[in-house]
Amino acid sequence: MKSDAVKCGMQQAPHRSLFHALGFTEEEMKKPLVGIVSSYNEIVPGHMNIDKIVNAVKMGVAMAGGVPVVFPAIAVCDGIAMGHVGMKYSLVTRDLIADSTECMALAHQFDALVMVPNCDKNVPGLLMAAARINVPTVFVSGGPMLAGHVKGKKTSLSSMFEAVGAYSAGKMSEEDVRDFEQHACPTCGSCSGMYTANSMNCLTEVLGMGLKGNGTIPAVYSERLALAKHAGMKVMEMLEKNIRPRDIMTEEAFYNALTVDMALGCSTNSMLHLPAIAHEAGVELNLEIANELSAKTPNLCHLAPAGHTYIEELNEAGGVYAVMNELNKKGLLRTECMTVTGKTVGENIAGCVNKNPEVIRPVENPYSQTGGIAVLKGNLAPEGAVVKRSAVAPEMMVHEGPARVFDCEEDAIAAIKGGQIIAGDVVVIRYEGPKGGPGMREMLNPTSAIAGMGLGSTVALITDGRFSGASRGASIGHVSPEAAVGGPIALVEEGDLIQVNIPANTLTVKVSEEEMAARREKWQPREPKVTTGYLARYASLVTDASRGAILKK
Repeated sequence: MKSDAVKCGMQQAPHRSLFHALGFTEEEMKKPLVGIVSSYNEIVPGHMNIDKIVNAVKMGVAMAGGVPVVFPAIAVCDGIAMGHVGMKYSLVTRDLIADSTECMALAHQFDALVMVPNCDKNVPGLLMAAARINVPTVFVSGGPMLAGHVKGKKTSLSSMFEAVGAYSAGKMSEEDVRDFEQHACPTCGSCSGMYTANSMNCLTEVLGMGLKGNGTIPAVYSERLALAKHAGMKVMEMLEKNIRPRDIMTEEAFYNALTVDMALGCSTNSMLHLPAIAHEAGVELNLEIANELSAKTPNLCHLAPAGHTYIEELNEAGGVYAVMNELNKKGLLRTECMTVTGKTVGENIAGCVNKNPEVIRPVENPYSQTGGIAVLKGNLAPEGAVVKRSAVAPEMMVHEGPARVFDCEEDAIAAIKGGQIIAGDVVVIRYEGPKGGPGMREMLNPTSAIAGMGLGSTVALITDGRFSGASRGASIGHVSPEAAVGGPIALVEEGDLIQVNIPANTLTVKVSEEEMAARREKWQPREPKVTTGYLARYASLVTDASRGAILKK
């Protein structure tokens, strides 16, 4: 056992004395040491129930003959962090979570791990850590929130942000906003639409690192406690069979994840996280493949914010495995991939039927023949930009309009709420990337303000920051290279014509090469916005600004 390094032999007598200080018995010292990474805290709604999940995992590990030992991982609530300096800290926590978990797991020589994440950066951070540490590992998340109910309709957090925009436009009363405020988020759990947290939890199933239902069983269902017990038992089986994360997270598994991402219409943030996770697993995932996979993958789900169904309904319809089974009818999945069940993808999804063709469209009747995410390129984004195609109104698939340029999120919001943005405009928000922000803030407030003002189907928004999974409309983020490193987005001027062509996968500014070269000659790098503390260190360490990743060489 790996843990023998801290438990066995005369040289480890001091180590054993510390285990005795923890109350360990001689019987426990002979069993595998299983670390349970608990992301429980009392500030993130998606994490407030994780203590119960962790207790269930502990029981499962103990029942299967292991010794469960809990240690923590941090997590940020992106909703609470939104729209102020706190959002600069969201993405950067992903690497912090990965690094700190690696430190704890290797310092204490755990034989196996069960990761218990839930929200946006917590899931990819722990997947990155699992790939690095590479001991048998199973994931079980805290689960999604139930949808809210306002005025007889289901709703979620994105509706709450848009309600604020509608209030600013005089389209909603303070009482109406208060009604949303009280009822949009009715239970604990990750926010109820196909936002980043639920996207990544669903893709954890697809990658093979989580059991069936990990991404969809609601947080408040007792079924999730049973799932957690099974995760604890399953990790002991993996330990016995020596199945490790890098045996599971192969190149083929990441292709599966990208394919199902397209079918589900996941958050654009998955395009930041999947390459970073793949890198840790020794797989170089080139986003060029995204459009190739999208071209042949039908979009089968329109979950909020793209539509009016929620994760609880996806669960009732058969969950992620049912979506995968639909895709497999077209031979789009690598079914031979190994998973934490000890079985292949093909074995796992066999017989998982689609129980509701209105929630999961059959492959013969998709929402679209192409996937939910598109990577755009052009003279404005030579290294790429990402859009959630499935959440874009048909009339905005091709759009051309004058640039309205802002050098931070706050200025853009003030202009939107002040009525300075009109139909046809293209709002450009720059210097919000990983280095320039620093921290690559999400732009849910600006997109929600645009939607709330009734401009969601007439105004595009482009940024070198990123978009929340809750964003909808022609919101194009992750523009790379970012402005802070001299990307073309830094050279755009007020009134320049910008063309978005999603079917053609292009994003261009209609300025001649000569004029862009002249502007580049005049461009000067900006002074860093943050010069001390963790954010400053992060900005100096980022080695792949297109996905905000601190990639270890």
